Amino acid sequence: MNETAKPGILDRLRARYEWFDHVMRADERFNDRKGNFYAAGLTYYTIFALFPLLMVGFAVTGFVLSRRPDLLAQIENQIKTSVSGHFGQQLLDLMNSAIEARASVGIIGLALAVWAGLSWMANLREALSQMWQQRRKPVGFVRTKLSDLVAMASALVAIAVTLGLTAVGDATLMTKMLGWLGIHNLPLLDAALRGVSVLMSLLVSWVLFTWMIARLPRESISFVSAMRAGLIAAVGFEVFKQIASIYLRSVLKSPAAATFGPVLGLMVFAYITARLVLFATAWAATSPENLQALPVEPPGPAVITPRVQLDEGLRPRQTLAALAVGALGALGLSRLVQRRRN
Repeated sequence: MNETAKPGILDRLRARYEWFDHVMRADERFNDRKGNFYAAGLTYYTIFALFPLLMVGFAVTGFVLSRRPDLLAQIENQIKTSVSGHFGQQLLDLMNSAIEARASVGIIGLALAVWAGLSWMANLREALSQMWQQRRKPVGFVRTKLSDLVAMASALVAIAVTLGLTAVGDATLMTKMLGWLGIHNLPLLDAALRGVSVLMSLLVSWVLFTWMIARLPRESISFVSAMRAGLIAAVGFEVFKQIASIYLRSVLKSPAAATFGPVLGLMVFAYITARLVLFATAWAATSPENLQALPVEPPGPAVITPRVQLDEGLRPRQTLAALAVGALGALGLSRLVQRRRN
């Protein structure tokens, strides 16, 4: 007797808890749409874009120092005081050569930064579109790149505003502002300021991630569908940020870890952040209000291939065999007729 197979523990949990079923649906969407692959690509372009940005930063610093000889003289004196001998002179020569080549370094760095930024934005938008299972027809290379450029500029503005609001809500900055007002040594106030800082950072991250999930896909989504997913990403990002700060404080204690730790930490930070955003997008896309029936693709065109076979008649062997069979048949028929007559 065949017994009906009992559902597994995951199936029972999914049937009992709606939120767990939603998590499993989001995880399935994330894996089916190669979320890990896109997160790794976003991490690569994030790290790669840092080098041209550093070149632009060096060029800007070179322009500032070329217009401030007093500041340049102070830096040179500081280098001579801190680093003596041949190595100190090499640092001075390197700084002077960087200032002289500031224009070319800035132009090359800016061009590479734009290229890396466009690649990063294209990968991000494609990843978000895949999480939403969007099927958008290509609109041409030039229009796609212009759309990515506008999206990248919007993202930079949104990130700049986010960083500014986060800096305003920073507990250290608030403590300094209170110190300027003559308010010091209030433990309860310090704890309240830290709480306000975390809440402000969470709120700003929520707005940023909601905007990314709703507006950066190739086809825009309503903010209502992205708000809960943005909140999930913001909470996860804030928790991970606190863990990352503890990691960095512990890493910077030894010289070797201080050399390689920040780079590894930055790679892990970029990867986890990308996974958070993509998983939150998959969560939004698998919400009940967004689970729509996918359009059924029409079948491909029928290809009729007629098979033409030429009949060249009987071959000599076939003709002889047919004659032999006919003769045997005639001989047998004649004997049968004679028997009936007799």
